[in-house]
Amino acid sequence: MTLAFHRKPPLVAYVTCGDPDLDTSREIILAAIRAGADVIELGVPFSDPVADGPVIQRASERALKQGTSLPQVLELVREIRKQESRAGLLIFSYLNPLVRMGLEKFAKEAKDAGVDGVLALDLPVEEAGEYLSIMRAANLDTVFLAAPTSPDERLKSICDVSRGFVYAVSRTGVTGTRQEVAADASGLVKRIKQFTTLPVAVGFGISNAQQLSEVTSFADAAVVGSGIVQVIEKSGRNAPQAVYDFISVLLSGSRQSVRSTTT
Repeated sequence: MTLAFHRKPPLVAYVTCGDPDLDTSREIILAAIRAGADVIELGVPFSDPVADGPVIQRASERALKQGTSLPQVLELVREIRKQESRAGLLIFSYLNPLVRMGLEKFAKEAKDAGVDGVLALDLPVEEAGEYLSIMRAANLDTVFLAAPTSPDERLKSICDVSRGFVYAVSRTGVTGTRQEVAADASGLVKRIKQFTTLPVAVGFGISNAQQLSEVTSFADAAVVGSGIVQVIEKSGRNAPQAVYDFISVLLSGSRQSVRSTTT
């Protein structure tokens, strides 16, 4: 399969693998899929997560203390695929862990495990030639981040090499929950859609039903990360049920919000 959106509203859910431990991560991911997530971003914990806000930084620290590594994340994918074949699974990682494993080895093992795509969030599109050829050979989708500060020429370059979907960063800065959707998010989506027919998913700062319904009124999907990780942080090993409840309420609230604005 490939990364795609089938449910309404379309949701990408981010989870830091290994937080609070790998067994619980597996159950969290399965719960998120059952609750209605189309795509799961499997965050590979990294010691220097420069694009992540404090919530995801703390999650990475907890996962690293558990000894979580990229090979373990791929084994986690294998376990998930034994129970769930519908949802898209996207490895969400800084480039360093992929290079340390070896890009060709990573691509082969990721595809064998059941991964659909990869987002190397600190890899500039201008330096992605070798990475792209290796991921293409393994038939893995390549998702890239598009920022509001990117000029149109760079957005076109990002769209040209993206597969699966384009990840539109709703604001500059690091990840984290926000009270409202960034004003320029819809403008960024319009700019991206000049250059691609791929779905565009908007992330960074989406954490409640109103924001989800707002984003999916102009984008093809919404990414929820810090909000989910925050639930996990508060719930510990009870997190699978808590995440299921959080996503269920998020999606049902978003549907109600859409109905109320169309009646």
